[in-house]
Amino acid sequence: QVQLVESGGGLVEAGGSLRLSCTASGRTFSNYVMGWLRQAPGKEREFLLDINSNGGITYYANSAKGRFTISRDNAKNTVYLQMNSLKPEDTAVYYCVVRPSGSRKYDYWGHGTQVTVSS
Repeated sequence: QVQLVESGGGLVEAGGSLRLSCTASGRTFSNYVMGWLRQAPGKEREFLLDINSNGGITYYANSAKGRFTISRDNAKNTVYLQMNSLKPEDTAVYYCVVRPSGSRKYDYWGHGTQVTVSS
């Protein structure tokens, strides 16, 4: 059974940084793309970034450019989201998602981790 477990969320002041981690288990993810999306209360889900098994960034939202960085450790089946210069509008639940390379559908989702940025 595939599981995605996120960690690293929390409360941070505006301008601060957080690093989220997501570790996947239950299968081999060498041919899977791993990514992050977020959902704030009352807002639509926003996809942020994803990364393939070769380290190639396959998507980068405008809201993430210049502040968020995604990386991946294949040996650990872990994907990271480094978030810098955080703003109150970054407050949301952040979800780790995984899809097969070549597919647009995210087959696996984590339970999410809350990020709250205070002004």
